[in-house]
Amino acid sequence: MFLRIAIILQTVALFTAPITAGLLLTSPDGRALHSISAYGVFTVAVLHLIVAILVWRPGGGSPRPILYAAGFLALVLAQVALGIAQTKTLHVPLGVLLFGLSLLQLSRLPAARSIYTASYK
Repeated sequence: MFLRIAIILQTVALFTAPITAGLLLTSPDGRALHSISAYGVFTVAVLHLIVAILVWRPGGGSPRPILYAAGFLALVLAQVALGIAQTKTLHVPLGVLLFGLSLLQLSRLPAARSIYTASYK
């Protein structure tokens, strides 16, 4: 459940980044807003890695979510570096890739069990 929440937060943060990028082009406050959204994406990516480690450790399950979270954090760091360097030709496609990967990871998580679908005996 906690891993699902972390990935949902990550996806939402990645969804807001292009919105603030549009504000960056049209508003004087856009740069600050896009910077805040970048910090948000970075923070949620770090949180995702921490949650993946904490979920894996007690259960002794597969470390695959940790590898995904670490790789995702590396891509986020590259995204931040490309944004600071103002390399839009790589920054924009990498942002789209990050959002797509986050959606893909979210779709691969098992669905949370609902009280409405639980079978009663």
